[in-house]
Amino acid sequence: MARLPETASDLKRTVGVTGVVALGLGTAIGVSVFSILAPAAALAGPAMLVSMLFAMVPMIVFGVVYAFMGAAVPVTGASFEWPRRFVHPFLGFLISWLRIAGSTAAVIVLTMVLVSYLGTAIDVPLKPTMLAILVFVLAVNLIGVSAATISQSIMLFILLATCAVFAFGSVPSISMERFEPFASHGTAGVLAAIPLMISLFLGIESATEVGGEVTRPGRTIPLGITISVLLTAAVYFIVAFAAIGVLGGEGLAASEAPLLDAAIVSLGEPGRWLILISATVAIGSSINATFIIMSRFLYAMARAGMLPGALARVHENSGVPRPAVLVAFLLCCLGLFMPDNLVFLFLAVNIPTILKYAATCLSSIMLLKRQPDLHAASAFRPSRHVLQGFAVAGILLGGLIIVLGWSADWRPYLLLAGWALLGVLYYGFARRFGQPALSEQGAAGETKAGTE
Repeated sequence: MARLPETASDLKRTVGVTGVVALGLGTAIGVSVFSILAPAAALAGPAMLVSMLFAMVPMIVFGVVYAFMGAAVPVTGASFEWPRRFVHPFLGFLISWLRIAGSTAAVIVLTMVLVSYLGTAIDVPLKPTMLAILVFVLAVNLIGVSAATISQSIMLFILLATCAVFAFGSVPSISMERFEPFASHGTAGVLAAIPLMISLFLGIESATEVGGEVTRPGRTIPLGITISVLLTAAVYFIVAFAAIGVLGGEGLAASEAPLLDAAIVSLGEPGRWLILISATVAIGSSINATFIIMSRFLYAMARAGMLPGALARVHENSGVPRPAVLVAFLLCCLGLFMPDNLVFLFLAVNIPTILKYAATCLSSIMLLKRQPDLHAASAFRPSRHVLQGFAVAGILLGGLIIVLGWSADWRPYLLLAGWALLGVLYYGFARRFGQPALSEQGAAGETKAGTE
């Protein structure tokens, strides 16, 4: 498959700082806050707040690397393009191939949880409602990325407002006695909860995937990622603190819907509707953001000749890669037939995501080695030694997180291994019987640094 030439006018640059933050927070603040607090409290008690702080460490590491790469090489489908250009074409292909499965699982788990929350107020059928949500997301994304990010911004505002009402409305019901004993399961419990809490922050870098559509990416992407990390941490910490203060560590651990229970205790029946609205908006924004990113790395793979070239076509008026958007929609529809086990689905999502982070860290190391001029021209450029240190730490932390996940459920590892094998066969077939997807050297010089 021949690679299509890169042109600056293919995609419109319409995403600003607000859009970058909306994509980051919209991906990170989703289903996790409504599902992770209870098992984390069971492991660590109120000291889960400490676990949350520790969980920020790898995300700060990854955030710095992504901020630099997004500023130095702003491209759409970044997590595919960076490994392809700076490490090896096959690595870029494999990371994105695994993310096809991971993103499909992510959209399915998000829509499933959203329908479950809606089901507490309205009796709706599961799969038809999930399909209706996917059709709505498709319609928004066919209009254009600016419309999608505007919808993200609106949903983000509602989410932050409802979280603020919950947190401040819970203040009269918070008792500091419920934080005792604080580390009820000791240091081991705090450490055991960290892998769970990491999932709270996954996705804060999402806007780098639409780097080709970001205005002044050299400034906008690093600033947007910084704001996303800080806001995500603040929202999670405040919400978790309020929930523990209302229910206590044991009450939180025993709850199947901790935020819902805490809101009912502190705010009464209006609290039920508050959390229902918050959950709907949070999960809905995550679905939208995940879908945007999925369509963009399909587009990027097609431009590189690693998927059929039709997926790289961009609609003239909207500036949207509509064939890639439609394929993302079809893949999500197929995902409706996936099993509905949440642990299985979460791991199927998280493993490719962590591998993506590690590959980006490796890409930054190779960029510094092979094209130091991109570092010198970048608007955001920590020293070479600092970046290399963060990248190495990111690779090691990513490997550790993946190893820790095996004990939860080994089946997603087997599924992803089979999907990876299928991808290897496809890649080899395309190179043998078609035109080579890319040269062995990659294409590090194709993109200018984000110096604006």
